[in-house]
Amino acid sequence: MTGALPIITADQRMAEQRGIKGVIFGPSGIGKTTLLWTLWATTTLFFDLEAGDLAIEGLAIDVIRPRTWKECRDFAVFIGGPNPALRADQPYSQAHCDEVRGRFGDPAALDKYDTVFIDSITVAGRLCFQWCKGQPEAMSEKTGKPDVRGAYGLHGREMIAWLTHLQHTRGKNVWFVGILDQKLDDFNRKVFSPQIDGSKTGLELPGIVDQVITMIDVPDAQGQPQRGFVCQTLNPWGYPAKDRSGRLALLEPPHLGQLMEKIRGPLIPVERRLTFAPPQLPAPSAVGGADQSNSPIAD
Repeated sequence: MTGALPIITADQRMAEQRGIKGVIFGPSGIGKTTLLWTLWATTTLFFDLEAGDLAIEGLAIDVIRPRTWKECRDFAVFIGGPNPALRADQPYSQAHCDEVRGRFGDPAALDKYDTVFIDSITVAGRLCFQWCKGQPEAMSEKTGKPDVRGAYGLHGREMIAWLTHLQHTRGKNVWFVGILDQKLDDFNRKVFSPQIDGSKTGLELPGIVDQVITMIDVPDAQGQPQRGFVCQTLNPWGYPAKDRSGRLALLEPPHLGQLMEKIRGPLIPVERRLTFAPPQLPAPSAVGGADQSNSPIAD
């Protein structure tokens, strides 16, 4: 007996309930953790890696507090279930999932949550790198001494595997927050990058998640500072941003609950999401990169 070709029809795919996966970057102190106040506390699980919950003192919200990289992986497989493509000796496999569920209990305990808020990916990267430095791959086979290149290579693979597993948790929204660094390149231009140990995670993360948001302070018409979300890749400041939904404006209010409602809003017609007009050539003074001197983040 042969099985049917496992094609998911267009109607089935469009009827699926799929969570939003995103990352919010911003400078330290901009209020990323405070965004929890804009979510339904009863249906949000706070993945607290920073022990920075003073910003939400008084908010009745459930929390888990991983202290090691192993705990981060265990919670990820408990939340996302097993990956059937992996061997039994690999993390996120069926064997790993069964072992974790044997300790944590029935995963139905997570059914009440529709959003997981992970604060922060910066600290997760530090826990991961600390774990990687103690693995055999981080030791030189010739000298037996620590091999930094081996540790960073393992760190990149571990972080990408963790993020990808959480990305495939279809039924839940998963939001990561992280610190945004500002540096100068070789041409003295401002560039922005996530504050994560190693370069691999920061480079690949925007391609994994659905939404990349930068939380900034930008002056209003009177010159007073105000917080906002930068949501589009083509923005005048060069901030990391991406909107797979096509529903978000360049700047959105700093309210995560409202942002998710807008992402799930009415479908935008394709002719409004994509434009095919020929691009206009920039002025000669703009050749060589956008002027980022008007960046809202202060030097």
